[in-house]
Amino acid sequence: MRTHLAKRALARSVAALVLVASAFVVPGQPATAASTRYEAEQATITDGVVESNHAGFTGTGFVNYNNATGSSVEWTVTAPAAGEYSLIFRYANGTTTNRPTSIAINGTIVNPILAFPGTGAWTNWQTQTVRTALSAGTNTVRATATTANGGPNVDSVTVDNQAAPPGRDWSRSVVDSTMARSSPTSLGLGYAHALFLYGTYLVYQRTQDARYLNYIKAWGNAKVSADGGTGSSYNNLDSMLAGNVFLILHRETGEARYQRAAQRIWNRFPSYPTTTDGGYYHSTSSSRVGQLWADGVFMSQPFVARYGVQYNQTATGFNRSTNQMKVYYSHLRHANGLLYHAYDEHKDESWANPQTGQSPEVWCRAVGWFGMTLIDILEILPADHPNRTALIDMVRHLAGGYQRWQDPATGRWFQLPAKPTVPGNWTETSCSSMFTFTISRAVERGYIDASYQPVANKGYAGVLQKVSIGGDGRSNITDICIGTNVGNQAYYLARTRATNDFHGLGAFLIMNEQLIRRPPTT
Repeated sequence: MRTHLAKRALARSVAALVLVASAFVVPGQPATAASTRYEAEQATITDGVVESNHAGFTGTGFVNYNNATGSSVEWTVTAPAAGEYSLIFRYANGTTTNRPTSIAINGTIVNPILAFPGTGAWTNWQTQTVRTALSAGTNTVRATATTANGGPNVDSVTVDNQAAPPGRDWSRSVVDSTMARSSPTSLGLGYAHALFLYGTYLVYQRTQDARYLNYIKAWGNAKVSADGGTGSSYNNLDSMLAGNVFLILHRETGEARYQRAAQRIWNRFPSYPTTTDGGYYHSTSSSRVGQLWADGVFMSQPFVARYGVQYNQTATGFNRSTNQMKVYYSHLRHANGLLYHAYDEHKDESWANPQTGQSPEVWCRAVGWFGMTLIDILEILPADHPNRTALIDMVRHLAGGYQRWQDPATGRWFQLPAKPTVPGNWTETSCSSMFTFTISRAVERGYIDASYQPVANKGYAGVLQKVSIGGDGRSNITDICIGTNVGNQAYYLARTRATNDFHGLGAFLIMNEQLIRRPPTT
């Protein structure tokens, strides 16, 4: 049964998406602009009704979803040719929380958790955009509510009739080249390989190239047993990043082993050792007791939040992940706008400051991991969660540091970003990708203002200078720092500057998919 308007205003959960402006042309009129608008009231509606009681809609009305999981609106749209298009959803949400939907193209989900944040009032209409592949001719686009709160009031979907402009797709080049160099079974369960697989899935979501998903599936088939075992006891945070891929594989295949594998990681946390204020040790080994590394949050906490959403453990997932960010930040925050690499509660490590327990240096990739973690959690954290403001404040702290320490000559960031003039310092590609991604998404979501956009623009251009095609026709990404422990200035500066290291491949894909969807000119 449909509920009364007052009941519809109850809180609804989870995440944020992309806001993009577009010109609108009503179907049936001459297409004088490069887009076609399809009204929601003319679509196929399941568990919803057409209304016209909130001003500002286009056409003759809008669709009000019933408060029910599975309520949906499905449009039949036309693409002039096969390619990538922007789907621009116009909606209103008069509540203070988000109303997530899944977006399916021709029956295949391309975005499982696309949420519509509050717009302030039912008469305030905004847009959310998904970039996806469409087939030539007719396609179905379905937006299905994923919670019992239903979806937003949806006015229309507009299809940008301009396919992606010609030019090299660097994400495809990197994935294709890496697949050619490394079979899926040759990849392990370590965080760097898992990062690349996660980036590959982002490329699959945009392109719908089955080869990419099949590559990830082949890795899963080889690494995860029927009972969810992987051979790991998950005694360090680094080993947990693969959990994000397990979540993806369970959604894509429905195979129970991947849920079991993810659950093994989830179940490890209640007994995992912590500092006295609750921060998870980077590792349970005797050499890491009491230590928090900025790297560790990315390895574990986006997984925690995503697991909570996927398996109806949102309260635990959101509280656990955001509290970890607060604890880590309290110990790692640097006055220069960045973060120390690590903290030792016992202050007995050779690198630990005897008063503060902090490491002596700011290392760029550790700061990059932390920034991406904030963005990933905020994507699915409800607008009314008590820790949301704290996480956004952390993003703003880092954005100021990223802006301050960006190399004006290259647009990239140095291995030791706050010491740009130290002899032997060098600009590092993986952290530059991470910083660029974080700034671009933070501007897009409104966490920081548009004055930061040039930072992302320069960062993207700088990273692309490190990407090229070799004589074998495959892509190469250079100046990537290999895996790194906590150390002093000389240690960081002497780290190997590798080509095609998986840390850089994965970080590049995450950044490039963001910048493809939201180009630097916007």
